[in-house]
Amino acid sequence: MSFEVFLDHRVGERRVGLGFASDAPLTALVGPSGAGKTTVLHCIAGLRRPDRGRIAVAGIPLFDSAAGIDLAPEKRRGGYVFQDARLFPHLRVDANLRYGERLAAPDKRWIGHDEVVEFLGIGHLLDRWPTTLSGGETRRVAIGRALLSAPRFLLLDEPFASLDPARAEALMELVERIRDQLEIPILLVSHDRHEVERLASRVVTMT
Repeated sequence: MSFEVFLDHRVGERRVGLGFASDAPLTALVGPSGAGKTTVLHCIAGLRRPDRGRIAVAGIPLFDSAAGIDLAPEKRRGGYVFQDARLFPHLRVDANLRYGERLAAPDKRWIGHDEVVEFLGIGHLLDRWPTTLSGGETRRVAIGRALLSAPRFLLLDEPFASLDPARAEALMELVERIRDQLEIPILLVSHDRHEVERLASRVVTMT
């Protein structure tokens, strides 16, 4: 299975509970605002510790409360593209990309800087500052930084939100290429039915 996620976690006055296993190239996590979708991504990435449960990717346990397993985020080797991208504003695009590359041990790297730049079509952006990028360009760079960290899986939190139709279409085509060509399991959070129907072969609904 690409993703095995069984967790129970209290957030404020409510509990976030979820259980699913998926071997789809891209799995979509959907549900209303406040259902806990981003919390689930944080738990998978290791940014939150669930109260109890088990999380594994490609058969490798990242968290297992019963077995006492809780890998640090850097040990999980997940690529996380946040909804707000979180590029470093004081670094140009190329330096943001190379920061991601430095997170990967040399023997774990499976894609290089030049390959990522060509694959994402961002060569013309390398000398730009993040504040000068459009929303679509910002997310392409964030995806590139995530890929250069040599992730074993990719977490995408509402990557198409707030983009105009043309930029959203271009970014969806990019995610399709990543899904089909790079063979890295992807978990996508989305509220848009069209995005989900187009990209995902497995849909998990939170209520």
